[in-house]
Amino acid sequence: MRKSLVVIVAVSMALAFTAAPAAGAGLAAGSGSNAALSAQESPTCEFPFEATDATGETVTVEEEPDAVVALQPSDAQTMFEIGAADKVVGMPVGQYTAYLEADEDLDITEDDGLTPIAEEVIAEEPDVVLAANTLEDDAVVDQLRDAGLTVFVFPTGESLDGVAENIRWTGEITGECEGAEETLDWMDETLADIDDAVPSEDRPLAYYEMGDGFTAGEGTFSHELLTTAGLENLGAEIGIEGWQMVDDEQVIEEDPDWIVYGESWGEPPVSEGVMETSAYQNERFVAVNDQYMNQPGPLVVVAIAEMVHEVHPDAYEEAGLADDDRIAEYGDFSSDDEGEGEGDGDEADGSDNAYADESGSETSDEDEEDTGDTEADDTAESGDSIPGFGVPVAVAVLAMLAVVGAARSARGT
Repeated sequence: MRKSLVVIVAVSMALAFTAAPAAGAGLAAGSGSNAALSAQESPTCEFPFEATDATGETVTVEEEPDAVVALQPSDAQTMFEIGAADKVVGMPVGQYTAYLEADEDLDITEDDGLTPIAEEVIAEEPDVVLAANTLEDDAVVDQLRDAGLTVFVFPTGESLDGVAENIRWTGEITGECEGAEETLDWMDETLADIDDAVPSEDRPLAYYEMGDGFTAGEGTFSHELLTTAGLENLGAEIGIEGWQMVDDEQVIEEDPDWIVYGESWGEPPVSEGVMETSAYQNERFVAVNDQYMNQPGPLVVVAIAEMVHEVHPDAYEEAGLADDDRIAEYGDFSSDDEGEGEGDGDEADGSDNAYADESGSETSDEDEEDTGDTEADDTAESGDSIPGFGVPVAVAVLAMLAVVGAARSARGT
């Protein structure tokens, strides 16, 4: 049952990236191209700041805020990465933000480390609340606004360009434009280096296994991350759109070169049938950090780097990723000491890079624009997505339980 819940969480997070593109997004998610970020406007910090957010609300911030609540993990990640951690007075603290090493006193969530408690947020008396676009937060956002708090709900970060757009928004809203621009420059330059280094042809086929047979197809954020890392996505190859369950027979027939999975599993969560593939038999596994892979923040670049490191080690070196301080700080490249990585002709030993405290791990039993009247995409009403961080909201959990239960009944398991 624990593994099923893990899959529900993972797929719910993944649904975050299936909505319509955010305003200004030039590179469509799932385009299959290796490209750096499309041209982005530089953040402009002027107050009062006024913009229309994803809920259609005109949000005004009169002066640069000193106290900010980051409602979701991706909001917190962005604040920390643009150098504005000192302004954060409340955020989720737990397994989904463990890598940020935040003080536990900042926690504004329930025991799950995800669900914000409105009363906790209100008690912090923040100047502004940053809210990744999640269906779960609708009632909380209303409650916070009713209490007189200023809340900005971001457009859906469903592509690399969408992520960049939200980083720009964060810088402008919080008065941290310099840090936001530096972060955007880092992302753009790193992605451009990866684009130049990874092969444009003969890209290996990868099966992204989320557990219980779920995978990502066209039109998803993870599809873009896979292709940016120099991989062909099996889900897209067999015609999957969005997030769906895939039959073992389809995976076996395609016979992927690599299996990509969230490292919190500890080992690839594949079925016995998928164990027949060349990727599994030759132990060609890529374990990526679940949080970087699923949270639409700056560290998606690290998830891409982790995949490039395993699959295209020569490109990893050529792109200079080994010398990148931010990638070195957050990435897990323990295979350097183990001789792992079959990419570009080397032999893999199949060991994974699991973090025991990351979400869903079976190795752990704990849950740890410019100023003026600008407008953000109104994607809050998307019925088939859980934008932003994509937390496992009640509706999504029930839906996924039904899907998994029906599938298991059909298989007699």
